[in-house]
Amino acid sequence: MPLKEYVGLSQINGPLVFVENVENIGYNEVVEIIFRDKKRFGQVVQVSKNFAVIQVFEGTEGLNLNETRVKFLGKTLQIKVSEEVLGRTFNGIGRPIDGGAEIVNGVYKDVNGSPINPASRMYPKNFIQTGISAIDGLMTLIRGQKLPIFSGNGLPHNRLAVQITKQAKLKGEESGDFAIVFAAMGIKHDDAQYILSSFEESGAVKNVVTFLNLADDPTIERISTPRVALTAAEYLAFEKDMHVLVILTDMTNYCEALRELSTARGEVPSRKGYPGYLYSDLAAIYERAGMINGKKGSVTQIPILSMPNDDITHPIPDLTGYITEGQIVLSRELQRKGVHPPIGILPSLSRLMKDGIGKGFTRDDHPHVSSQLFAAYSRVQETRALASIIGEEELTNADKKYLKFGEAFEKEFLSQGEEEDRMIEETLDIGWRVLGYLPTSELTRVNEEEIKKRYKAREDVK
Repeated sequence: MPLKEYVGLSQINGPLVFVENVENIGYNEVVEIIFRDKKRFGQVVQVSKNFAVIQVFEGTEGLNLNETRVKFLGKTLQIKVSEEVLGRTFNGIGRPIDGGAEIVNGVYKDVNGSPINPASRMYPKNFIQTGISAIDGLMTLIRGQKLPIFSGNGLPHNRLAVQITKQAKLKGEESGDFAIVFAAMGIKHDDAQYILSSFEESGAVKNVVTFLNLADDPTIERISTPRVALTAAEYLAFEKDMHVLVILTDMTNYCEALRELSTARGEVPSRKGYPGYLYSDLAAIYERAGMINGKKGSVTQIPILSMPNDDITHPIPDLTGYITEGQIVLSRELQRKGVHPPIGILPSLSRLMKDGIGKGFTRDDHPHVSSQLFAAYSRVQETRALASIIGEEELTNADKKYLKFGEAFEKEFLSQGEEEDRMIEETLDIGWRVLGYLPTSELTRVNEEEIKKRYKAREDVK
């Protein structure tokens, strides 16, 4: 079937161009836009009997209504994938930007993917070790899970993402079949440089596929970036039997791009100007995580989003929370105290954690230690609030011990260097060490056998 080519545009509106009198055009079809022998690429985002609306990845600046030619290619946006993508850096629509050659051997895959049949989904199990105590010990990441990080402007989510990328690993026999897909949307040049140089220096780059959409890249390209990244991840997981961790930062920039496109299309806005289909659009991305019956590999997701004005009820974190299985929330208060990573323990959770920890997965005491640390730190917050009203001198001895525990927990357990990679056993041992600031009468979540084996009182605790 010959490719259809049209000369002239009826309208240019922001990142969109409108072509009239089109025939047999498909939704999501890829388009070549040619102006004065220079090619740009676009995608059909709306089609009717008489016209097609095309989003232009490289932007519409400089296009002319009368001279621009539009060629419909009769296929959806695809990228070429193979094991050669490991160690490479691509732009937001999957073209190499690291100076290397194009992918030679490989297969083309539609970036929109195919939905996983719910009946063939396997329940996520086994954990991924990030080397970060707060995550491994208290909100463990499970293979096939989607566990977002809720951050805010100025909080070190990119540093945390890089640390996870450098340190994440599997334990046991499958440890060699692990890869990371890192997709960044709308990030600044210095952040991109930091990310790439960190991967290079650590040697982690050989197992990482990086997709970068920079702040000055076309906004519309951002809409394709997570889909392109997940297409590469699905190929490695389900065709090459690898366990793949996908890190998407910053999903807020993605949603802003979606809002811009929706406004340009003249759609009726929903909450805070975002399109009414924001929930289903985010679900189409997040639900591409998982494990499939009969396949060895898995896709695990850590989407990162910066909450506008630190508002967890904002549509982006709010809808993300409905779709995903927990959240990791970064805390400004802990950042002010100099704790890195500043992970707020109490508002964070991993809903699948219980199925991937304990005997046979991490260590038999893990579920009880985790529960005890949560309970004790919750009491710390209550005690600090009380101390701010009546003063520390008026607190009971038990409350004063909780204050000591709280300080030790933040300094020793939560806080760790950016190059500090802790094994899960070390994380649990540190947990027991800080619990040593509390008397055994307060340790109601661990059993007597565990106390005899691992508990050691610190300072004047009795």
